[in-house]
Amino acid sequence: MSAKNSDLKFPRRSFLKALGGLALFGFCGRDLVSSRRAAAQAGMPGFPLPDEAVEVTLKRLFGGRKIASADDKVKLELPVIAEDGGNVTITVDTVLPVRGAAHVSAIYIIADKNRRPMLAKFSFAPGAGQAFVSSSIRLATTTDVRAVVEMNDGTLYGAKRHVRVTISGCDLPPQR
Repeated sequence: MSAKNSDLKFPRRSFLKALGGLALFGFCGRDLVSSRRAAAQAGMPGFPLPDEAVEVTLKRLFGGRKIASADDKVKLELPVIAEDGGNVTITVDTVLPVRGAAHVSAIYIIADKNRRPMLAKFSFAPGAGQAFVSSSIRLATTTDVRAVVEMNDGTLYGAKRHVRVTISGCDLPPQR
């Protein structure tokens, strides 16, 4: 028994159009859902906003807590002049304890003039051995770079260095 196209209740061409429409709806629907989810996350506490100012970042991360001067507790190493802002070596070392009642729980790296100032957060477990970080960061322009060490009791210590960037490592909006 063979069926002819005219005998089918749902012709093949209509079926393919419906299938294509479902696939298109699936792709578009996914984009709509994920863009709403991203917008909702951006408004949540802890998530940066586009073009966030460094003061807003510090408030978002640390609330009203005071950042004490690190003095001899935190050593921040950066080049004075970074020829390529896309690859700037940074080292943060601290003599603060990583075990005991008061110990290092996190190190934050913040660049004041980047579009999103917080570049990295490194978390440390009690007894990690040593609170030491060495990495490469991207800098948009000449800026101050901060290392903020957070203790498990909420105490903050900060060190800051000025870095002159000759070639931007990030896309910047046009400067006025």
